[in-house]
Amino acid sequence: FPFPYAPYPIQERFMAALYSALDAGRVGIFESPTGTGKSLSLICGALSWLRDFEEKKQQEEAQLLALEDSRQEGKKENTSAAPGCPETKDSAGEPDWITAFVQKKEERDLVDRLKEEQIRRKKREDRLEKIRHNAQLKYAAKRKRSEEDETKRLLELSKEVLSEGAGVDVVQQLDHNEEELILAEYESDEEKKVISGLEEDDDDLEEEHVTKIYYCSRTHSQLSQFVHEVQKSPFGKDTRVVSLGSRQNLCVNEEVRRLGALQLINDRCMEMQKNKHEKKSDEENEGKKRHVSRTVCPFYSYEQMQFLRDEVLVEVKDIEQLVALGRETKACPYYGSRYAIPAAQLVVLPYQMLLHEPTRSAAGIKLKDQIVIIDEAHNLIDTITCIHSAEVTGSQLCCAHSQLLQYMERYRKRLKAKNLMYIKQILYLLERFVAVLGGNVNQNPSCQAVSQTGTVLKSINDFLFQSQIDNINLFKIQRYCEKSLISRKLFGFVERYGSPATAVKTNKDNQKLAGLQNFLLTLQQGSDKEGDPPMEAENHQLRTASPLMHIEGYLSALTNAQQTRYLKGCKWGEVSQSSLKFLLLNPAVHFAKVVEECRAVIIAGGTMQPVADFREQLLSCAGVDPARIVEFSCGHVIPPENILPIILCRGPSNQQLEFTYQTRDLPQMMDETGRILCNVCNVVPGGVVCFFPSYEYEKQVYAHWEKTGLLTRLAAKKKIFQEPKKANQVEQVLVEYAKCIKRCSQAEGQMTGALLLSVVGGKMSEGINFSDDLGRCVIMVGMPYPNIKSPELQEKMTWLDKTMPRDAGQAPSRVLIENLCMKAVNQSIGRAIRHQKDFASILLLDHRYARPATFNKLPQWIRERTQVKPTFGSAFAELRKVRTRILCTD
Repeated sequence: FPFPYAPYPIQERFMAALYSALDAGRVGIFESPTGTGKSLSLICGALSWLRDFEEKKQQEEAQLLALEDSRQEGKKENTSAAPGCPETKDSAGEPDWITAFVQKKEERDLVDRLKEEQIRRKKREDRLEKIRHNAQLKYAAKRKRSEEDETKRLLELSKEVLSEGAGVDVVQQLDHNEEELILAEYESDEEKKVISGLEEDDDDLEEEHVTKIYYCSRTHSQLSQFVHEVQKSPFGKDTRVVSLGSRQNLCVNEEVRRLGALQLINDRCMEMQKNKHEKKSDEENEGKKRHVSRTVCPFYSYEQMQFLRDEVLVEVKDIEQLVALGRETKACPYYGSRYAIPAAQLVVLPYQMLLHEPTRSAAGIKLKDQIVIIDEAHNLIDTITCIHSAEVTGSQLCCAHSQLLQYMERYRKRLKAKNLMYIKQILYLLERFVAVLGGNVNQNPSCQAVSQTGTVLKSINDFLFQSQIDNINLFKIQRYCEKSLISRKLFGFVERYGSPATAVKTNKDNQKLAGLQNFLLTLQQGSDKEGDPPMEAENHQLRTASPLMHIEGYLSALTNAQQTRYLKGCKWGEVSQSSLKFLLLNPAVHFAKVVEECRAVIIAGGTMQPVADFREQLLSCAGVDPARIVEFSCGHVIPPENILPIILCRGPSNQQLEFTYQTRDLPQMMDETGRILCNVCNVVPGGVVCFFPSYEYEKQVYAHWEKTGLLTRLAAKKKIFQEPKKANQVEQVLVEYAKCIKRCSQAEGQMTGALLLSVVGGKMSEGINFSDDLGRCVIMVGMPYPNIKSPELQEKMTWLDKTMPRDAGQAPSRVLIENLCMKAVNQSIGRAIRHQKDFASILLLDHRYARPATFNKLPQWIRERTQVKPTFGSAFAELRKVRTRILCTD
């Protein structure tokens, strides 16, 4: 395998296993610890296979075309057919000549397709080669853009001069500005005549998709890091790579970007495209009295987006470079990158775009016979569940009802009957949803107390009957919301008239809007009572996110319901705080299509243990043949002596360590934990990271230590930091933590470093690198089992027990709880060892980790080096040995 440097043996094994899985069309679960060069192994292994596959395919095509040419030559030489051949029939009863004709026609069609594909490939390669080596083309394109901008500016200037001399009535202009808030006449799909138009022909004009690899990860920063690895790899110069992202990340139109919320950006972008397509008809009607000025995106230029597409295919670019190129070329990076998908060999995209089918289709992603690699896949099941679940609050429902009612009252005379019918149905739906939560849409939700609090889970059919909406066609309403852009119109209406600061005329129509303003004011005042942000901030929030947009997502989830989707109704205190949520219990129903269509799927991560969840809940339920599943796990590149994992069963005072819900709150357990930390901080230099099961328990233990004086003893050796709950404070805490460790290592004194108190599943347990001195010891306090009383988890457990087989005598629900716990543990303890020369100790404080079923769910490279210590003395002796070795090395 081509590699930028001499690979580790485990990297060679990883690439060989990956190549084999791709070649055989398998579904692979690949585990390679962080610091072992997983990204480069994925790149070099997968792109080596793709290169070999393309070469083999081209050789087969060349042989087939050569065979066809020789047949054609043979036909020319022997033009006379053999006379008097008796007619025979095949096994299907068809005459031989018909069977032969059909076979030859299929062969001819295949040859014709291959020839067309070769011509397209040659044209594409020639075009990209010209761009790669001819800088003059770039300058010519830039010059043409500047000339077009100048022409456009002059045209706009001349139109302004003409309009000034035409004496247009000012009042009429204001009315025209309001025209864009009116819903266009709507026809449902059943009422439309099926006609062949341009949209049907677009697919025929689309370039053929080459065999490609779709690589996806969780965050844009991880994707950018992967693209940089591709740039450094031996494949960086001759691989066509395209990075995909959301409009929020790729939009270069500042007017649209300022909207902030993703849904608003999406709607505004779609509206601008619609305006562009309708521009011609508007210009034809210019002589008419009523004319609406439509805003068109200046970056949505087909020619410039084609230029951007070619630039992307010529040189590997990450998302930041793509956005910069879009601004420079005045072309939309969002659509320009989508145009590059068919010809790309490697497509880099976030989880959500690949796993959500409507988003996948809209982006033009075709998975048939392609390769999918899902990296950082330890949370894949949770991600699929979250993507296909939706939640709306009572406050959003009431606010949307009030806004829509005021909108209908103002424009009742202007709206067509079909629009009024759908708006009334939406209003009825909102009314019934609020009634399910125990409220009334005509009252402020913040002032309505809920009589019965708690959480209720129902199947979809039960919910539809209870809310009395079973007689409404939700599919038609969801389609109407999508096609009519009603949420966008409503947002514009609220922007214009919803703010109390807006000056509204006191005519009869506008007086009706007082109700909307008063409602928004009461919402803001209600929020202020609870100590929320002041009125200005709340008003800004209302202007930047339309509640109807959230409800549209909820309706989409409702209409896309599977048997394994349930409704969760939460009623707490007030109607505004209550919510309706849909839960997906079986993520495999949405993952099945990905696995069915793709040639091969690779699920990779640094810590994939326990893999039973992926195998049973995701792959088996998706109908994947067990023979198609392959698992690969490799060790770490660090020497065995560089890691010291210890399962500690007892503390310094011989107190057994068992942090169950019943025992962990006992003072002696919290005291014993404090003594362990004091001893560890005395011998371990640099940073110590201690993980607690929850924020509440961490806060409780901290308060107890403060009360008993143990915190003062700890602070004498290590400066203590606590993980913040707010995400925007994490970076500041980490910076201070790192500064303190660096300062202590340089100045010899009593203080030896810092202690960071973190939470499992919190901000520090994933995606943060505690390499070198930042994490010389990681301590796990207890076993972070999920809250078994959670209604969502209980429903999931019930469903698993009904549908899944027992595993080694254990109920599937019990296995789920154990796996969720160990997945969280494995993520947290993997924060310390980040590269080949790193070293650290890992302390698991609970004797239950030594149970075989639990012990076997640790990552293999940690499990094979783990020591079980029944007493604290022997564990402390091992820690001192590590310290002695470090001092000797220094």
